[in-house]
Amino acid sequence: MADGLRLALTTFTVLPLRAGRVDRRAAGAAMAVAPLVGAALGLVLGGALIGLAALRAPAVVAGGLTVALGALLTRGLHLDGLADTVDGLGSYRRGAAALAIMRRPDVGPFGVAALVLALLIQAGALAAVAARPWPAALAAVVAATATGRVAVSAACRRGVPA
Repeated sequence: MADGLRLALTTFTVLPLRAGRVDRRAAGAAMAVAPLVGAALGLVLGGALIGLAALRAPAVVAGGLTVALGALLTRGLHLDGLADTVDGLGSYRRGAAALAIMRRPDVGPFGVAALVLALLIQAGALAAVAARPWPAALAAVVAATATGRVAVSAACRRGVPA
């Protein structure tokens, strides 16, 4: 389980942990604990949002800075995946051709548009959350961040094609 937790932390955050065992068992454990890593990340992000609100930062600024912190703490992994997926889907190509577009290191116009819209929506949502009392705001950010990692766990279960 320790190898799985280490793998989850190094996959989903920027924590500089030393590499542990990486095999099927560790990967399975990592995907099982991914929502816990998301909840921990949510605590950090929620704390930042609440702190910025307490400092009287404008709600949109607090939301934008919290989104930026989330991108930094995750190496933008989710943003890269979103851009690649939307570029592939927006290409109207099928199969191998769409996958080839998703593998390319550049970001096309569909990916850029998806990123801009996603970041604006996230910042706006966090701005609305920042206006709530701090326990509700923290719970909302923790729940949202953990839920995003539940999707990873569900997608990695046996029988789901890569």
